[in-house]
Amino acid sequence: MTSTKTLNKNLTLSIRIILSFLFLLSAVAKLYPSPYFALTTFEIKQLLPMGFSEVTAAYFSRTLIGCELALGILLMQAHYYRRLVLPMSFLILFIFSAHLSYDILTNGNAGNCGCFGSLLPMSPLQALIKNIIAMGLIGLLYVKSDKLKDKMNFSFLTSITFASILAVYLVGPLRKVQTTMQDQPQIELNDDSNNSTSAIDTVQVKVIDNTPIKEIKVEEVVAKIDEPKKKKSGFNNFFPDIDKGKKVLCFFAPGCDHCKETAKELTQLKKQIADFPEIKIVFMDEEPELIPDFFTFAGGKYPYQIADVAAFWKSLGSTKDTPGVFYLWNGNIMKEYDGINDKKFKMAEFKTIVTKTYKELK
Repeated sequence: MTSTKTLNKNLTLSIRIILSFLFLLSAVAKLYPSPYFALTTFEIKQLLPMGFSEVTAAYFSRTLIGCELALGILLMQAHYYRRLVLPMSFLILFIFSAHLSYDILTNGNAGNCGCFGSLLPMSPLQALIKNIIAMGLIGLLYVKSDKLKDKMNFSFLTSITFASILAVYLVGPLRKVQTTMQDQPQIELNDDSNNSTSAIDTVQVKVIDNTPIKEIKVEEVVAKIDEPKKKKSGFNNFFPDIDKGKKVLCFFAPGCDHCKETAKELTQLKKQIADFPEIKIVFMDEEPELIPDFFTFAGGKYPYQIADVAAFWKSLGSTKDTPGVFYLWNGNIMKEYDGINDKKFKMAEFKTIVTKTYKELK
């Protein structure tokens, strides 16, 4: 009897430690590799698509992570353990699971769910399975525990919770979103919507003779140009001339190994193709001190801007990931790559694309 009781006690303690570790890991991982980068990425990629505004997402993310941190601590204490801590732990996992289920149904099992941030990337299905197992363990603890053994110091719970939330706000303070730009000349874009032809206007030449002035009219000459109509790509806040001609616009993180490899491949293509499009880079404002090493690895230096983390993700796209590469022609996106999976940059394919005429691309 004593042996069984001891076994149950040890099992209960082990489950509590596992659950506490999961909540603590979830909170800490969402702050990796740096609080501002991790929090902003979580807000842009997870919360804004759910309908949060930028302001509410910033507050919600920090409060949510603070609550996870608090639950990780509170699972190892006795105050309101069965009455409040276990039900709240189950509820937060249930809400996460409902969201993951909806995400899988609407978007499929793709991308990083964000449960453990970029520290431990997980697919939505993996995260859902993890949550279901955790909810089962919480249910087992609830059945095996006795609410009469709960201690009743409610101020202890509130103190731990508010302290945890405050700690997250301190390590990841709210910041105003802004885009940092390197100095460069402003180039005005021609907003005329050119079609596939370019016309030389009628010229009137006046020749002075002994007789009254004669007017000679030169016929309009139309030269067909094989290129797309001009349009605004939406990237001219980084480079005013980005919508003129052919450009390769890249979204890189200075410390991203995949980004460095992509930049190196683009440098190789630039050496192979005489009229290769001009390469321009938007760097994420995360470890900007690594930019010189980035260019050394890439084998070439290109015009670049440094964008705030939030502005970076908004411009690249909240559903996309680094490295991002856009092939632009007069502001038209002819080809785009992102991430390291199905849509990743393919050097051989891109070499074929940039050497094609517009007619061939169409």
